[in-house]
Amino acid sequence: MPLFWLIGIVALMAAAGYVLGRGRAVSGVDGDRRRLHSLPSYYGMNVTLKVAVPALTLMIVWLIAQPIFVEMRVTGMIDGAAISDSRNADLVMSDVRRLAFGLDRAIDQGVLTSSEAAQLQVDPGAIRSTLGQAGVALGSEVTEQVLRAAQQYRLLATRGAWAMSVAVLLLAGGGFLLAMRQTDAEFRARNVVERAVHLILISAACIAILTTLGIVLSLVFNTVEFFRIYPASEFFLSTTWRPSFGGGSQLGILPLIWGTLYISLIALIVAVPIGLFAAIYLAEYASKEVRGIAKPALEILAGIPTIVYGLFALLTVGPLLMRIFGDGGLGWMQASTAVMTAGLVMGIMLIPFVSSLSDDVINAVPQSMRDGSYGLGATQSETIRQVILPAALPGIVGAVLLAASRAIGETMIVVLGAGAAARISGNPFESMTTVTAKIVSQLTGDADFGSPEALVAFALGMTLFVLTLGLNVFALYIVRTYREQYE
Repeated sequence: MPLFWLIGIVALMAAAGYVLGRGRAVSGVDGDRRRLHSLPSYYGMNVTLKVAVPALTLMIVWLIAQPIFVEMRVTGMIDGAAISDSRNADLVMSDVRRLAFGLDRAIDQGVLTSSEAAQLQVDPGAIRSTLGQAGVALGSEVTEQVLRAAQQYRLLATRGAWAMSVAVLLLAGGGFLLAMRQTDAEFRARNVVERAVHLILISAACIAILTTLGIVLSLVFNTVEFFRIYPASEFFLSTTWRPSFGGGSQLGILPLIWGTLYISLIALIVAVPIGLFAAIYLAEYASKEVRGIAKPALEILAGIPTIVYGLFALLTVGPLLMRIFGDGGLGWMQASTAVMTAGLVMGIMLIPFVSSLSDDVINAVPQSMRDGSYGLGATQSETIRQVILPAALPGIVGAVLLAASRAIGETMIVVLGAGAAARISGNPFESMTTVTAKIVSQLTGDADFGSPEALVAFALGMTLFVLTLGLNVFALYIVRTYREQYE
């Protein structure tokens, strides 16, 4: 059964359970709701929760566990020599999954029947032709072991999907019957529902925490594996970045850190003055009508996808800078992709971050401080300069630090606007690259996760994670201290 249908059936059962449970509770007291322990809606919600929560929980756990179980079973069918290390195992299983997907798609489109797919023999040309009719392209030759493993993979996955459908529907039906049986005037439906909602909220919080923990652990384990095969001293202290998948790579992070910080610095030089001045104008000078138009218009910049900013840097800002600073102008710039190009566009992207947060902290300064300054004879500009900005300074610093962490983690603008050269240079009109851009390049294509050239991406990610985490913690500490002072 398709997953969408299964979710729809459970949702319909849950909705019907709400209506029937509520109706059963009311009819059980002959319409006199005062005799019920809880409001009728709680009885309906009790049925809904007992139908939906266990069934959907089982579905999620099954969807996570089934691929692991299937791959363990299928891996055992493949010759040990073909999967002598983790790299080969990943590549072989990738071929198996791709072929199994192709068989499923061919069956769905009527190119093959299930029995024909199960009895398919090894003929690379025929298999490619058959799957080509279904729009599936294979990246490598199909061997006997891969074909048999793919057939078993598809069989186990199909059986697992049907078993999951049966188990989920039985659990949903059991929850429905149990909840309907519990529904009477004495049943404490409100207490049960509130406890269930409390547990759901706790589970949601735990999922967020566990997801963060999973991200960190995935980075840590792969980073440790990288440092087992590549010296940490060369990674952190070398000034040369020259990866070579054939061996002999030099993977020094210093040029990438320099490019990241250099581009971020130019972006902040652009974003902080413009964003701060915009915030001062909107908070202190603009009328309500102007503020109502200008503030949303300014914050639209935050909603533009970064790939659009990257294209803007590549097609508009870069050529414009070339006309001014290139061969047709001052002669300082050799190509449109440069630190200055990426920095200017990234600064434009960061303006809403600085202006919005700064506007909030400026408005949070108590009006009594303004009134006291005016009472002493200060003008509005003197009040802003000598009273409001010093009072709002911790919050503004926090906004700048948050914008800096956003700049450090940016990828698409750098990829399209700054170039790919890993170098340490003070010339802002030269192309450079950043940590995030190299993470993308190292993991693009068929990566060998047993080599330092691929694992270095995780070490780069871990370094970037620690750097941005430190900035975020420092910024939140400053903002929290400021709020405690003025609330």
